[in-house]
Amino acid sequence: MNEDFDEIYRLYADGVYRYILSLCRDETLAEDILQNTMLKALDNIDSFSGSCSVKTWLCTIARNDYFNHLKKSDNKNVPLDENTCRKSENPEEKALSNISALEILKLVHRLDEPFCEIFTLRFYGNLKFSEIGEVFGKSENWARVNFFRAREKLARLLEKEELI
Repeated sequence: MNEDFDEIYRLYADGVYRYILSLCRDETLAEDILQNTMLKALDNIDSFSGSCSVKTWLCTIARNDYFNHLKKSDNKNVPLDENTCRKSENPEEKALSNISALEILKLVHRLDEPFCEIFTLRFYGNLKFSEIGEVFGKSENWARVNFFRAREKLARLLEKEELI
């Protein structure tokens, strides 16, 4: 079983970490939440039903752990740090490469929910639309439509701020 979990960690830890980092924008906190997520997953591996992918299951655990952290935290305003943004090969990021990552993050976090989180899951977490749908308990099509709407809203914000 440890060998199986080592394989799960090897395959999914980086993606889960990037997802958490996109939520909290704090490398240390993201590392802590990743470790908590993996410990919870190891403790509860027998309860994994297989109704979603392992990556979706891990991201859901991480998301819940992060929200629990926010509830317990006195300071809910986490400063943005340009160093916490990673470089990606996503076409959307390449198109926006002339805009600083900090500016993009500021605008993404101005989006209403669920658009902010859907964009974050897709863009930074590299989740498939089916996985995003599973996180929200919705369909893959719902995730696609709302990601498209999030991109449109972000483009309007970029134009409004005269960044493009």
